[in-house]
Amino acid sequence: MKLSAIIISVFVILLLLASAGAQAQTLPKLTLQIEKGSDSKGLSTTLQIVLLLTILALAPSILVMMTSFIRIIIVLSFVRQALGTNQLPPSQLIMGVALVMTIFVMSPIISQVHDKAWMPYMNGEITQKQLYEEGMKPLRAFMLQQTREKDLALFVKYAGLQKPQTQDDIPTHVVVPGFILSELRTSFQISFIIFIPFLVIDMVVASVLMSMGMMMLPPVLVALPFKILLFVMVDGWYLIVKSLLDSFHIAGG
Repeated sequence: MKLSAIIISVFVILLLLASAGAQAQTLPKLTLQIEKGSDSKGLSTTLQIVLLLTILALAPSILVMMTSFIRIIIVLSFVRQALGTNQLPPSQLIMGVALVMTIFVMSPIISQVHDKAWMPYMNGEITQKQLYEEGMKPLRAFMLQQTREKDLALFVKYAGLQKPQTQDDIPTHVVVPGFILSELRTSFQISFIIFIPFLVIDMVVASVLMSMGMMMLPPVLVALPFKILLFVMVDGWYLIVKSLLDSFHIAGG
């Protein structure tokens, strides 16, 4: 909210400065008109613009709900909470790291969508319906690979569908919630394993302080340097990133 307020304030200030500099000059007028097209080429260009705007509007939801972003952002958030470093790393940095890792994990899927769906559509080889179908195939394959059968069966049951014979028989609106549920479970499993060593350090420090009679000294504050030292010594960020990549079945060299 603060960032949005700053952006709006800067925009208003720039607008006022531009108006003051122009003095008595009239501002340009912007109009939007819908007219009958003279040929199919103009209509095709218009549809491409509408399609692009639609994709841009849905991009945040697609990024969050249908990619590896869910698992990565939850695990990184748990790491910060386990370390007890309050707002370090900052939320913006964690979001940026999660976004970069998501692009890395999803890059093969993005390449397949570009080569098999987007480029043929731009060359006029397939229709918009085929564009959607071909573009969803790699994304569906990725989501189904990460989704448990139990989670899929849950949403198939409550959607009132018959038992599917193949994965192609499962509608996308059933695959997506099943994928989200599986991602939440997997991310919490990884976070639990990461959380245990830091919890042990907190318990040991609290026990030592209590035995020494230092009741007024916060155990969390005393344990913080030891947790950071442990995290650095075991190369924590490397292990976390490696665990996340392994969880997506990405083979390393």
